[in-house]
Amino acid sequence: MKRNGLMLTAFKTFVFMAALASGWPMQAQDAKSLFLKMAPVDQYLMDRNAEIALARSAAPESIAKDAEIMVLGPKGYETAVKGKNGFVCVVHRSWTSEADDPEFWNPKRRGPMCLNAQAARSYLPNTIMRTNLVFAGRSEAQMFDALKAAFENKELPALEPGAMCYMLSRQGYLNDRAGHWHPHVMFFLPSTEAAAWGANLSGSPIFEDDNAPDRMTVFMVPVAKWSDGTSDSDDGH
Repeated sequence: MKRNGLMLTAFKTFVFMAALASGWPMQAQDAKSLFLKMAPVDQYLMDRNAEIALARSAAPESIAKDAEIMVLGPKGYETAVKGKNGFVCVVHRSWTSEADDPEFWNPKRRGPMCLNAQAARSYLPNTIMRTNLVFAGRSEAQMFDALKAAFENKELPALEPGAMCYMLSRQGYLNDRAGHWHPHVMFFLPSTEAAAWGANLSGSPIFEDDNAPDRMTVFMVPVAKWSDGTSDSDDGH
């Protein structure tokens, strides 16, 4: 992912605006020295009910109340609540970010996402595979090597047309630089030029992240309100 990408994941969610902030080189250097390796697994886990609530906060109640909810357990992601509308809500952890992300192992990171059915079928398997690999003791480099092989061997699905997700949680914590950033929706496409959407241009409301290892482009559109109905401007944004 480019350094001005929003999603350091997974998660991928996640450093675009942080890269625009002053002091980025110093912050990245400091972060890299802090998160040299995976922390103990317990530091990435949450209370089960708290994680269910956090996952649901990614989308408006009208969507999240009937969504499937997945939570991270000591052996990986597991279904906590069966869904009825095709959406799957999940909280990404730090290893869903890009290679060389200085916060790749930051145990504080929580990225609530609510994926539509297309994204749940074609994007979520990437998250689950990453998680299974790191829980099996793989290093960051080994994880990315395994992902590359999985794509080449067609063990991971291609993105489906219409794949998207909501990231509207005010309680999320995307990284130490951006906090919860802004409420936004994301669209997952096979590798696409930013110009095709007019993204990353002056005055454009659309941000683009070219994610080469995951063979996709993510387009991010900030919106005015969090899932609880409060305004993004309440944070001074």
